[in-house]
Amino acid sequence: MSGGTGADGFPELSSWEAAGSLRFQADWQGKNADPERETEVHLLWTRETLYLRFRAKYRVITVFADAEPNGRRDQLWDRDVAEVFLQSNESDRRRYREFEISPNGMWIDLDIAPGEKHDLKSELRRRVTLNEASKTWIAELALPMKSLVERFDPVASWRVNFFRVEGASEPRFYSAWQPTGTPAPNFHVPEAFGTLIFVESAAAK
Repeated sequence: MSGGTGADGFPELSSWEAAGSLRFQADWQGKNADPERETEVHLLWTRETLYLRFRAKYRVITVFADAEPNGRRDQLWDRDVAEVFLQSNESDRRRYREFEISPNGMWIDLDIAPGEKHDLKSELRRRVTLNEASKTWIAELALPMKSLVERFDPVASWRVNFFRVEGASEPRFYSAWQPTGTPAPNFHVPEAFGTLIFVESAAAK
């Protein structure tokens, strides 16, 4: 990552702006695009940390009012969230990590496998800002590589997908970067994940 981090340990804005981004605004089936709920995602990395930045346009905000003292909240997906599912182990296509962040900074991290769901205890850090004038919220996550993989190898490719949920009651808006194609909303479809490749910036070489 070029540009370094600021005093709060997150990348500088110039670093985020220099990184490529992806956007999605359609639902989990790849249909019903809603530009007013578009999500933009940036990623940056060092050998110690994977950084993510969600920029989410919204129509309404629905959040929990309570959480654990550190901001963790069970069932966070029952309110508005941005999510990333990460799979670093190509040999086990059914196991992956799930991270969620809400517009008011609550979070959850999970280790997912068939029939299993455990707290990951990743020691993630987060920063969230809400701009009511522009109807956007921005969430930044710093995920320790040690919580994602035993030994980080930047040559290896991972599997990944990104999601958003918005709305107070059904039908809520469930959107996905890579559509899962299920009849009912379901993000837990590893077969639909896209590929994450770690590329060094020219300034970092």
